[in-house]
Amino acid sequence: MAMSRELYDAIVNGNNKQAHAATQAAIEAGVKPMALVADTMIPAMDEVGKLFEEEEYFVPELLLSGRAMKGAMALLRPLIVASGEKLSAKVVIGTVKGDLHDIGKNLVASMLEGSGFEVIDLGIDVAPEKFVAAVIQQQPQIVCMSALLTVTMPSMKTTIDALKAAGLRSKVKVMIGGAPVTTQYASEIGADGYSENANAAVALVRTLLAVA
Repeated sequence: MAMSRELYDAIVNGNNKQAHAATQAAIEAGVKPMALVADTMIPAMDEVGKLFEEEEYFVPELLLSGRAMKGAMALLRPLIVASGEKLSAKVVIGTVKGDLHDIGKNLVASMLEGSGFEVIDLGIDVAPEKFVAAVIQQQPQIVCMSALLTVTMPSMKTTIDALKAAGLRSKVKVMIGGAPVTTQYASEIGADGYSENANAAVALVRTLLAVA
């Protein structure tokens, strides 16, 4: 088991500089990148999620841990690609058209990446056509959509309809989230699931992949 205690602690404590240094040290020591992801980074982000559920951590702590994790992944990703290994699954994520809010979306993206998933972040104000293009080009297993405004929620349904029209809906699981979004709304528009926070999003992705 290639556990790097320094990297684990750096991610849990949200120390970006320490995470970078610990990752570099592990690489130089010959630890395989995917082993570092599986044995250190995923458990660390699981611990962060647990602390969030127990209300010992809040959004600022999640953001710091996410930043530390992304700093480590920036070093590991080129090595993973070069080795021919792949992360467990691919997720396309974005804030829907008309909505410029990204904190929640960024949290979910960070938690997913730290949990061993390859994340393609389309950013904010993402049109249905851009989601469709990303599914065609990236061939993800999951599409995640976020909306913070009630007036932008209909873009979620429009995007699902666009995926159907393109013959892609059966190829991906769709999950949605955001302050005004509910489980009922997810069911109404034909999404596969709803998540109320970043930690729950990780659990939902794992569930959807198991079902798939």
